[in-house]
Amino acid sequence: MTSISRFSPNIVGDFWGGLAAMLVALPSAIAFGVTIFSPLGGAYAGYGALAGILGVTALGLVAPALGGTQRLITAPCAPAAAVLSAFAIEFMRGGATPQSVLFLLMAIGLLSGIFQVIYGAVGLGRLIKYMPYPVVSGYLTGVGLIIIGSQVPKLLGAPNEMHFWQSLLRHGAWQWQGIVVGLITAMVMVGAERVTKMVPAVIVALGAGVLAYFGLGLIDASLLTLEGNTLVVGPLNAGGGFSEAFAGRIDSMKSLDLTQLKSLLVPALTLSVLLSIDTLKTCVVLDALTRSRHNSNRELIGQGLGNLASGLVGGIPGAGTMGATLVNMSSGAVSRFSGVIEGVLALFAFLLLGGLMAWVPISALAAILIVIGVKMVDRHTLALARSRHTILDFFVIVSVICVALFVGLIPASGTGIVLAILLFIREQLSGSIVRRKIYGNMSFSKRARPEGDMKILEARGDQTVFLELQGSLFFGTADQLYSILEEDIKTRKYIVLDMRRVQTIDLTAAHLLEQIRDMMSDKNGFLVYSQLPTNVPSGQDMQKYVDQTGLAPYKSAARVFDDIDEAKVWIENRILKEAAGVLKDTYHEDAPEIPMELHDFDLFKARKEATLAQLDAHLVRANHIAGTKIYASGDLGENLFFIRKGVVRLSVSIDGAHVRHLYSCGRGALFGEMTFLEGGVHSTDAYAGTDVELFVLSRKTFNAFAEQHKKAAANLFEGLASVVTTRVRYLTAELMALEF
Repeated sequence: MTSISRFSPNIVGDFWGGLAAMLVALPSAIAFGVTIFSPLGGAYAGYGALAGILGVTALGLVAPALGGTQRLITAPCAPAAAVLSAFAIEFMRGGATPQSVLFLLMAIGLLSGIFQVIYGAVGLGRLIKYMPYPVVSGYLTGVGLIIIGSQVPKLLGAPNEMHFWQSLLRHGAWQWQGIVVGLITAMVMVGAERVTKMVPAVIVALGAGVLAYFGLGLIDASLLTLEGNTLVVGPLNAGGGFSEAFAGRIDSMKSLDLTQLKSLLVPALTLSVLLSIDTLKTCVVLDALTRSRHNSNRELIGQGLGNLASGLVGGIPGAGTMGATLVNMSSGAVSRFSGVIEGVLALFAFLLLGGLMAWVPISALAAILIVIGVKMVDRHTLALARSRHTILDFFVIVSVICVALFVGLIPASGTGIVLAILLFIREQLSGSIVRRKIYGNMSFSKRARPEGDMKILEARGDQTVFLELQGSLFFGTADQLYSILEEDIKTRKYIVLDMRRVQTIDLTAAHLLEQIRDMMSDKNGFLVYSQLPTNVPSGQDMQKYVDQTGLAPYKSAARVFDDIDEAKVWIENRILKEAAGVLKDTYHEDAPEIPMELHDFDLFKARKEATLAQLDAHLVRANHIAGTKIYASGDLGENLFFIRKGVVRLSVSIDGAHVRHLYSCGRGALFGEMTFLEGGVHSTDAYAGTDVELFVLSRKTFNAFAEQHKKAAANLFEGLASVVTTRVRYLTAELMALEF
């Protein structure tokens, strides 16, 4: 008992689950096998039934053992039946012999299994799940309609060579006995779930069909004869036995040339994708019901090896099936061992009941498949046609269905994928690549500057345009970006691209950005990138991409900054230098600053030298090395700081962990005015962004100075009020600009 528990924690539950799953999977597999092989001729219906049984056995034994998803049942499925039967019809129309078609169908199954193993080995398990819904919906609906169309002649009892429309128009070829059995089977299958869920609907329907057939046999004694009876599956070893048929496939392998092998790659690829989607879709539903998590790549390897085993023994391929899996779970199964039990029981059922399976009515199997085909049709598709937002998705689905019905399944999958790509491109093109566009005289950096500098930036700030980009920058949106920038390239000196919301850049867009950079270089302008993301959904590292593609080479007209504020500071400094007439070819951005004296500050430019000398005597000179703290949030403050040289950064801590940079103060600016005016504690942290030289005026010292120079003190207060008012005005303008 201990050794068994290593395989299953509940062997009884797994046994009953496997038994119930076998009862669901086996009749469907027989029906699928008959559907696939019937185009080869009536004598091959028995081969089809046997291939379905062998498929259930091989898939049940191998896929659960190697796949790993608990409770999943793998068996022949409708997509495999539709694809293989469609190709069987095409091969027979092309003049191939039944023996060669048998081998070709086996080869498609083997190749599809190999492809699935490759998918899992290279990690494509997660990607296959993201097949566009319109493509999957259209494809499965097309498959469902093909199943219905291929089974209607069998339901009517028409000869195998008759197609859908021929069978409908040739009333004389109908066999009323088969029609009655099929209709009873279909009605029972539709109504069985409403009566009881203890026994699967497929089992109840198939049992009803068999009983109806033998009931009619009491009226028509010819129905009880197996030889020459086209209404039943017939002996499973008809036509010389399956071993002879398999030997015939081996003989066909000798005549297989490279051209034929190439022709099998696309069908096998399509089948492998469909089977993989079917399996992973079932796994996702199973995860939701059992609160588990499957390994997509491992499961694909297990499914691929199962399909390889099925093909080698002459079975038909399959996938993780929803119906049998849910029956398995609801019947008490708890592990993947239930799938192995299902495969073993299918083999025993064949060995013990193989003779009885010869009496299964073909019309009953056809009716079961027609009901399954109807359920595969996505009836919700019609709702998509009612909305203009989804009308194009509806068009994709209808296109896939039409191509599947009138051309073939392979062109249908290709058509759907191409149309889905076009829809994606259209969706990308319908939105703007530019989220926000603003000019430099409307948005300024976080660096507090003297009022004179701010007036210069207001007057000359329109030399700069800021564009916040969004979405994918690729061949579909590159022209849109150029159209938006075309006029600015001619009139602006600085073009800033905020890249924080860009998800990907392709080579076409990179080439366009190179052209823009060169055009800006011709007029001594600059193309500036800010906040290039390193981690985007596509996995692309844009900083590395910019380096590798040469978008911002050294000493070019391109610049890259980690933050939009750094870009603004760099541009503002250049504009101010240019306004001062010092921006020459010999100018270096890192040139040392000259410390300001008291009379250089805007606040004191109109003051008397004697008064300034008195004030200077009350000031303290302080130096701070870059990175050191000048004061911290919560410290008592009464000092007013004047920056003679360097940059001071003011920030605030959020939740004691995240630091938010508020603004910076550069040479000629002042800070600490709020605590100087009203007392109390500092609400921000002040750091030396670079080496800093300061004038420090304490409130106590200022009060002593004010006793002797009341007018100068009043002027100082008036100047501080003007500084605060100016900052509020620029902040308001910035907020208003962000609304657009």
